Amino acid sequence: MPHRPAIQGERHMVSSTHYLASTGGMRILEQGGNAADAGVAAGLCINMVETHLTQFGGVAPIIFCPASGASPQTISGLGRWPKAASIDYFRDHTGGDLPPGILRSVTPAAPDAWITALDRFGTMTFAQVVQPALELVENWPARYVGQKDMATTFRRLMEAEAGAGGDRHAGLKAARDLIYQGEIAREIAAFSEQEGGLLRAEDLADFQVRVEPPEHIDYKGYDVYSCGPWCQGPSLLMALNILEGFNLEEMGHNSADYLHVVVETMKLVFSDRHHYFGDPDFVQVPMAGLLCKAYARERAKAIDFTHAAPDMPAPGDPWPHHPEPRSETGPVPVAKVPGGEYPVTWERDTAYVCVVDGAGNAFSATPSDPIDWTPVIPGLGFGLSGRGSQTWLDPDHPSGLEPGKRPRLTPNPALVLKDGKPLMPFGCPGGDAQVQGMLQVFLNVVVFGMDPQAAVEAPRVVSHSFPNSFWPHGSRPGEAVVESRVDAGVRRVLSERGHKIQDDEAWSGGVSRMCAIFVDPETGMRIGGADPRGLSYAIGW
Repeated sequence: MPHRPAIQGERHMVSSTHYLASTGGMRILEQGGNAADAGVAAGLCINMVETHLTQFGGVAPIIFCPASGASPQTISGLGRWPKAASIDYFRDHTGGDLPPGILRSVTPAAPDAWITALDRFGTMTFAQVVQPALELVENWPARYVGQKDMATTFRRLMEAEAGAGGDRHAGLKAARDLIYQGEIAREIAAFSEQEGGLLRAEDLADFQVRVEPPEHIDYKGYDVYSCGPWCQGPSLLMALNILEGFNLEEMGHNSADYLHVVVETMKLVFSDRHHYFGDPDFVQVPMAGLLCKAYARERAKAIDFTHAAPDMPAPGDPWPHHPEPRSETGPVPVAKVPGGEYPVTWERDTAYVCVVDGAGNAFSATPSDPIDWTPVIPGLGFGLSGRGSQTWLDPDHPSGLEPGKRPRLTPNPALVLKDGKPLMPFGCPGGDAQVQGMLQVFLNVVVFGMDPQAAVEAPRVVSHSFPNSFWPHGSRPGEAVVESRVDAGVRRVLSERGHKIQDDEAWSGGVSRMCAIFVDPETGMRIGGADPRGLSYAIGW
């Protein structure tokens, strides 16, 4: 039986990784805002109450789908390396290390992403949607030095917006420009230089998130969407393509066969992620080939149903399935992390929010970057995005550092459509565990018929058998973390097949903390799921 009941609502629904953020989003919906307005409001609230997981100066990748039948769009809420950053810089100044702190800073992307979502998809002003977060930061107990300065920053943005003459779009642009071209931009740049960071005013002035089409596959009649290969999102689609060729229902939910094929699929997918994913502005990513059904069938043949791969498998070759020839100048597939043992800190940062409003618009966002990754800027109350930690100091790696390049991001919201209409926004925090949790929850709903609350509560397994996305990219070959609620006999069979089973807690944050909203195609009822592994909560009406 589920630990919590599935929350249902006839009008609208918010689910997020913090109950106060869900409350803030619902407040905006009740005031007449749409899914984008409420999603941004909830995201700003999360930036205030889960600062140990995400903050205003961090990242915020977003997917939005209108109820009108128009195509979903993504917002690339990820910053870029400063122009002064290079592999040579770190070789010469840090001995080839990527040390924690200000040197990992990339341009703050979340402010631009939130404001762009309001401008392109919302109906409200920044001053309206920021109210729940503003009240939280003014009344919430301080979680870090300088938190109260966020209230000042919010009010400065509201003043810039109000000074634009009343036009909503002009006001949003004025608020955005204050951070990237105006006085706040100069304060950010001065602080970065003072602290020994590489970010400068020109990096902020030149930065802008993009609104662009998502990546997409069809899984047995369900249209599944992710952001592009600048994040790990397409690996979810690749895994679904591989698993589409197996009779998962016949295997049985969380049976040894089922969990074995899920884990082995993730090893294959993350090998391709490691060898091919990167910022498509700098790297030729064979995305069409990687998402080709025929390529998935080829990859599936590498799965041994009696023995687990002891480490990350070799990558596949998607180029024959890609419409464009491989560039002669791009990075070549790289070898695994060289040399002996590397320490692995399994990151559990990041937050998540999804919204479905009364019209059926859907919003899915995965804000991230903890406040303690870089110093907090005095007077502003936020820090710079430390997402440079997801970079390789290897010129042959597709995610190798270059000036202006985006790191390969782990946060990756997802969205499912059925018959052209939003069916289920879903996502989670959890670093490299994100896609693995999202995959299992999607299958719980679509293959095994669970409601979203039961789907997020079901016990999960995650693999660590690949280079971690965070510096220094350590690996735990063959390791699979399994929640203790998984049957002991199943865990024994997995061990016999060669999986290095690590028994975890019954309700483990290490397997991600999922949120989802399912729209019943027949009744239109919005059904929310929120993970009891954390402070997640769904609110509907």
